[in-house]
Amino acid sequence: MVSAKNLLKRAVISFPVNSVFLVCRKMNCTDSRLRGNDNKINYFMDLSQEEWEEQLENDDNSFILDVRTPEEVEDGYIPDAVNIDIHLGQGFLDEIEKLDKSKSYYVYCRSGARSGQACAIMNSVGFEKAYNLEGGFMNWEGEVVEE
Repeated sequence: MVSAKNLLKRAVISFPVNSVFLVCRKMNCTDSRLRGNDNKINYFMDLSQEEWEEQLENDDNSFILDVRTPEEVEDGYIPDAVNIDIHLGQGFLDEIEKLDKSKSYYVYCRSGARSGQACAIMNSVGFEKAYNLEGGFMNWEGEVVEE
């Protein structure tokens, strides 16, 4: 079993090269099925913008997680999003461990790659509902908060 800490190291190191596939392949899983620390299979889903928005709108237990860098967040963010930079390494893992695992997490980054990694990491530490925004913020056509 791959620990969350080792998964995070692999995710950050392997980011530019087909990241989610590499992380998932190292964990010996199929598609978006991941075994968490409790050996239970968890899932994360890649959702189109339309699916992501619709599901988010109908989810009373939602949490929007932006895993981009602070510099990227300066370009704008999806309303109500909380930023935890995946590049923080162990700091990212420490911060997500503080989150309520019973919530549904709608996760995004710039292009969808790092947020896919974040969903995989979250699943590996017991988050059962993590939804990745395909295409990320750069393809987002919804409302944006600009600073």
